[in-house]
Amino acid sequence: MEGMQAYGAGKAGGAFDPVTFFQQPQTILRIVSWLFSIVIFGCIANEGYVNPVKEEKEYCIFNSNQNACNYGVFMGSMAFLCCIAFLALDIYFPQISSVKDRKKAVLADIAVSAFWSFMWFVGFCFLANQWQVTKHEENPLREGGDAARAAITFSFFSIFTWGAQTLFSMEKLKNVSFEEEYTKLFPPQPHQPPLV
Repeated sequence: MEGMQAYGAGKAGGAFDPVTFFQQPQTILRIVSWLFSIVIFGCIANEGYVNPVKEEKEYCIFNSNQNACNYGVFMGSMAFLCCIAFLALDIYFPQISSVKDRKKAVLADIAVSAFWSFMWFVGFCFLANQWQVTKHEENPLREGGDAARAAITFSFFSIFTWGAQTLFSMEKLKNVSFEEEYTKLFPPQPHQPPLV
């Protein structure tokens, strides 16, 4: 049944090859997205809060808007966890023999990747807007400026890495073979002559 490999189901149970796995474009994009999320989270968590007048309370460098810093930290940490989860799913994926389960995994990948691409677009717009309206004279030492610009830049890049992952997952969905399930549900009928 060489022609009936349902999206790799014929290879289910095979040995894991890490070199091949890490050379796949989707794996590379996941790792890049993972690194971007670390940079965004790290920049805001490390240098996203300043204390310009030496008060007890620290302020977010994005226009003193606590929501901007919270958004960046939350999105960076959640994207980090999502990347790890889907990397684990990619490793486990060849072991899944059911076409339905494979389809569900690919559809989840499409939905999550599209969601993150959209959320990073929102995050980029939000952080860039808050940075633009920030009164920089309130922060005379310009503390955290490089971190803010890095968070904004990597939010922008994340739009494209997650968008590319969505496209790769959509391409993956096209390769799912439903022929086997279809023939189980609708067995081929013997040819009948047309009615005249």
